[in-house]
Amino acid sequence: MRTMFVWMASCLIGFLSLPAAVASGWNMPVGVTEVSREIHSLHMTIFWICVVIGVVVFGVMFYSLFKFRHSRGAKSSNFHENTTVEVIWTAVPLLILVAMAVPATATLKKMYDTSDAELDVMIVGQQFRWRYEYLGEDVAFTSSMNTPMAQVRGEEEKGEHYLLEVDNPLVLPINRKVRFLMTSDDVIHSWWVPDFAVKQDTIPGFINENWTRIDEPGIYRGQCAELCGMNHGFMPIVVHAMEEDDFDAWLVEQKEEAELEAMGVDRDWAMDELMERGEGVYASVCASCHQDEGQGSPPAFPALAGNQQLIDDLDWHLDVIINGVSGAAMPAFRSTLNPVEIAAVTTWSRNAWGNDTGDVVQPAEVAAQLTQ
Repeated sequence: MRTMFVWMASCLIGFLSLPAAVASGWNMPVGVTEVSREIHSLHMTIFWICVVIGVVVFGVMFYSLFKFRHSRGAKSSNFHENTTVEVIWTAVPLLILVAMAVPATATLKKMYDTSDAELDVMIVGQQFRWRYEYLGEDVAFTSSMNTPMAQVRGEEEKGEHYLLEVDNPLVLPINRKVRFLMTSDDVIHSWWVPDFAVKQDTIPGFINENWTRIDEPGIYRGQCAELCGMNHGFMPIVVHAMEEDDFDAWLVEQKEEAELEAMGVDRDWAMDELMERGEGVYASVCASCHQDEGQGSPPAFPALAGNQQLIDDLDWHLDVIINGVSGAAMPAFRSTLNPVEIAAVTTWSRNAWGNDTGDVVQPAEVAAQLTQ
């Protein structure tokens, strides 16, 4: 009993100091958006209402137990009904609920109002990464965890942002309303960034909406909040919020890179170019399942190193990467990787780890298959 009272007192003291509570992880973050601050304020208001109710109820209960205890000769009263008491204990909770419902409803209306957005971003959940597409801007990329697997296996000291690092963060401007259109290519995921107070499920075959307007530039981190499979814990979210001018410059740069990438489909690449590019793609997209050295994790993820079917059948290998394997954990990468990336990672995996097939897959070959 004493331990329980100590724990309750610690909780109350922790909440009395808001900065300390947030820093210790005992409370939800205030966040960097108007909606996140409203949600936090609503949370704290209802928390204190609950505290007052608890103090009053338990205060009356403990006072009654002490004041009218049997050892002092107290006798219980016998009565059947009391209309006044019944009206009070019905009306007071009703008024409390109404007082909580009014601000909660106003906040919910604001949370679901995605109108008048200045930027639309499509977010697609994929096992186990996120794909971001800036609608109308011809800019899209995949964001995968890039925490070294040596840290995951405990072979290296864990970094400051262990399991919360990505190769390509989502870049957004501050002071602009951004609408998120969210779906999934495989199973249900959930895109969650606590500092934005945004948590939205991405469901195959459906498009859900959410939005944010970030007030402060910075790096904000989140995770997939839905148990989406074996590597669920390796699906972080990183958002880089920039000043508006910096974002506009970044977007122009991304468009130029996308144009150069598209032009690269029509030229012949040297093997060393493809191998260099393919190594990066493999580390970003494939290594979490098939391992750094291609040894895989059988039976779910077969080894690529020394895989005789892969070595003997280029058409089969390319088809698996483009279209995935039905009923297995291997997803289709036709909508995740562009032709250059698919050609590069195919070339890499056919010539790495001693496979040494000598095959060179050109982006034009991949583009032809993608149109079939």
